[in-house]
Amino acid sequence: MGSQLKSILVVDDEESVQKSMDIILGRDYQILKANDPKQALHILETNPVDLVFLDLTFPSDDHDGFWLLEKIQGLSEKIDVIMLSATDQAKTAVKALKMGAYDYLAKPYEAEEIQLLVKRALEKKQLQTQLDYLEEEQNRNTQFEDIVGHDPKMRIIFDQIRKAAAVESTVLITGETGTGKELVARAIRSIGPYKDKPFVAINCGAIPDNLMESELFGHEKGSFTGAHERRIGKFEIANNGIIFLDEISCMEERLQVKLLRVLQEKEFERVGSTKTFQINIRVIAATNSDFQDLIRKNKFREDLYYRLNVIHIHLPPLRERTDDIPVLAQHFLRQFAAQFSRNISGFDNDALEVLKNYAWPGNVREIKNVIERTVVLADGPVIRKRDLPMDLALFHAEIQSSTVNFSLKSEMEKFEKNLILNLLERNKWHQTKVAEILGIHRNTLLVKLQSLGIKVQELKSEGQ
Repeated sequence: MGSQLKSILVVDDEESVQKSMDIILGRDYQILKANDPKQALHILETNPVDLVFLDLTFPSDDHDGFWLLEKIQGLSEKIDVIMLSATDQAKTAVKALKMGAYDYLAKPYEAEEIQLLVKRALEKKQLQTQLDYLEEEQNRNTQFEDIVGHDPKMRIIFDQIRKAAAVESTVLITGETGTGKELVARAIRSIGPYKDKPFVAINCGAIPDNLMESELFGHEKGSFTGAHERRIGKFEIANNGIIFLDEISCMEERLQVKLLRVLQEKEFERVGSTKTFQINIRVIAATNSDFQDLIRKNKFREDLYYRLNVIHIHLPPLRERTDDIPVLAQHFLRQFAAQFSRNISGFDNDALEVLKNYAWPGNVREIKNVIERTVVLADGPVIRKRDLPMDLALFHAEIQSSTVNFSLKSEMEKFEKNLILNLLERNKWHQTKVAEILGIHRNTLLVKLQSLGIKVQELKSEGQ
């Protein structure tokens, strides 16, 4: 039984601290003890440790807590460290957090405070382990590195992609904006016989109707005003490969007729030409529209719909696979942390809760953009609730207000206070600059500071 307990290392030269930790945590966890950083490092190198409580100062040792914190970071990023100090100084706490500490705690502390911190830290560690496992499983079980998900709905999608890749039939991909329709099209190409063939994507909704025919099929010189030279269209460029027609529901009826002929006869003419071109091409189309509604309103040809809808893949919105949200968030976090050289390893529980409860109307594209922005702006090694965009936190507050005893006013005040404190700290307590960032007058900011109980001079002197 003892071997299954999570192990916590307490590094402190005060025997009273070690005994108190034993009393508070010893019933539920295995407690290891060290009197100085060197002894602690030996224990860490020879024993599995899940969490470390680390004092800052050691009078009988050449090394302090920051030295050991750096050594722990080199040993393993999966060992969380909670720093202990006899003083509550903002500057010291900020340094500890920037170096990678999970949290900072000033002595004396309450038993409940210690228990809650340990619970949160180990829950975060367990969640990170699960995310790592799921991502490994994702990479092992699928061949689509850009499509992330372990929800049963996504497993069906992966199976459909494999089956679609093995044949040459036309594919219709449907789903809301941002669900990854083009990624699915590229995945079909990446594992099938078209892997080394051309892949040409065109957004039918982004090109004016009067230019669409020329864009798709090309034109001869002089065929219309402005046609100063012959132009090759996208169908010719994609010959022997795949053409991906995104937002095909935007295509006007005249071009729908021409596309239907391409699908049936495998031939077309350039604008202004009587010469017929034979092509060997696979068409994958996508839309976020309701085809049945468009057909009823005579805005889309029913015969073309059936030609396109040989294999149908429907992508579920992110709100219907919420278990994938933490996996996607972690996937994009790693991607952008590497891209921007940021030492950010994960999310705390409050931040994950906000992400999981947000509706994500922009789906995967939106969460990708949110994580990119957050990675760029976040300061610490772990993304916290205050690092996320304001609209996500406000949405989370609205959800809470409908399910628990909740005061929107108090939550707004908490959010405002955290936001202003964060901006002040990032901008070296320059109030005029923070007011400019917030888009308010400096006097308005001063009133806010007073109403929220933020004493800038005191906080500024603590941080120096």
